[in-house]
Amino acid sequence: MSSPNPKVERVPSLLTLQQELTKQLDYNELMNCMRCGFCQPSCPTYQETGIEAASPRGRIALMKAVADGVMEPDESFRQQINLCLGCRACEPVCPSDVKYGQLLEQTKSVLFEQQLRSAKKNEQNEAADGSGYKSESNRPPNMKRLHKLVKPAFKSHNRMLSLSVLLEKYQRSGLQRYAAKKKLLRFLPDHFQTLERILPQADSQGVAKRVNASFLPAKGERIGTVGMFRGCIMDVLFTETNVNTVNLLRESGYDVVIPEAQGCCGALFSHSGDLETAREFAKKNIQAFAEAKVDYIASNAGGCGAMLIEYDYLLKDDAEWWAQAEHFSEQIKDISELLLRSERWKSIESIDEGLADQEHTSQSRANHAPQDTITYQDSCHLRNVMKAGRGPRQLLRLLPDLNYVELEGAEGCCGSAGIYNLLQPKMANDILDHKMGKVNETGASIILTSNPGCLLQMKIGVEREQAQDRLKVMHVVDYFAEKVMK
Repeated sequence: MSSPNPKVERVPSLLTLQQELTKQLDYNELMNCMRCGFCQPSCPTYQETGIEAASPRGRIALMKAVADGVMEPDESFRQQINLCLGCRACEPVCPSDVKYGQLLEQTKSVLFEQQLRSAKKNEQNEAADGSGYKSESNRPPNMKRLHKLVKPAFKSHNRMLSLSVLLEKYQRSGLQRYAAKKKLLRFLPDHFQTLERILPQADSQGVAKRVNASFLPAKGERIGTVGMFRGCIMDVLFTETNVNTVNLLRESGYDVVIPEAQGCCGALFSHSGDLETAREFAKKNIQAFAEAKVDYIASNAGGCGAMLIEYDYLLKDDAEWWAQAEHFSEQIKDISELLLRSERWKSIESIDEGLADQEHTSQSRANHAPQDTITYQDSCHLRNVMKAGRGPRQLLRLLPDLNYVELEGAEGCCGSAGIYNLLQPKMANDILDHKMGKVNETGASIILTSNPGCLLQMKIGVEREQAQDRLKVMHVVDYFAEKVMK
């Protein structure tokens, strides 16, 4: 019996994908787009390419065309969807308030499920074929296998910390230096080699062990109880930032609780289309913080905070969990917002917000020459989803003698976008190179940001510029703590 024609085999898959998009996409939201184009100046991929299909307006048009059956969801459709950073800079400027981020994740969810089905079908076909050879042409990556490898590490925080021991030993033992000297990693793509070089020192303890408690009382007058969301990458690669977050919250008058049962926020899975796994993590976190009985939940990572604050949308169709998810989302606050609510830091001389009179401020500047010139790169999700973009700047303005230079285009994405810089390195690097050009114009010696992905990406930018001797990248929390917790 002759083998089936591959073109015939593709038709049911395409039809199924069109039907799934029609079913999953919020068609009313698609129709809300007036095609005004206000989103285009804010879209990094449109600015880099000038291609209509690489803009939010263009991608919405593609989604609608596929859902309507006007075009097939071919490889170019997938490429344009995957080329989107998901920075959501288009949302604040949209006069129709189109929820582009929701449309994007609905589309990615359908593509993800279709990819799993295609991978399973390929495995079945290979098992049925007695030749022993596997066809690699047009074969989608086996996302099921990939998630089987990745999901367990993120599902258990203790497992994540255990795995980080390997990275910690690699960095501390001298093996990393040996690998660099002998160029043992030269087989890896350039962007992976760069990331390996700039990774911070891993810490396998995590914040709870570092502070040696899961509950820490406020110092001074108590103003509330805060649950600390420790994150995954934050707790492994930026443990010191988590420790500083706890200390600053306590100094601000908050009791701090670090629920042991909390887990990954689910952003990595949600943004890749695996909404089922994201919902599992959401329920786990909602339960953990509900049991902790906190007033607020502090996030020090814009990407995590944006995911957490949208649990109400993620679980909107779950009657059992939606009300709890809504309450949880209302509790999410960026660390800067919580610190600014405290009277503790009002005694610090302000340089820009009228908290100290201008004459005294000017005299202070004359007496104490600033040591650093700093600039700030926005976390897209902190700004566009959490709507807390002003918080870090306001916090910095509480510091005396601050030589702050606003970064032109700070609201634009740096190209990190989760793991986008690993999946789309060329576009990510093009965006980053333009960003670093603007950084150089500020004359800054320190770049501050509020998200681990942004921080790593800016460190990559510093390395690409070969500016390690003149430019340092820090988290806002670490910089603020360094200045006030002496």
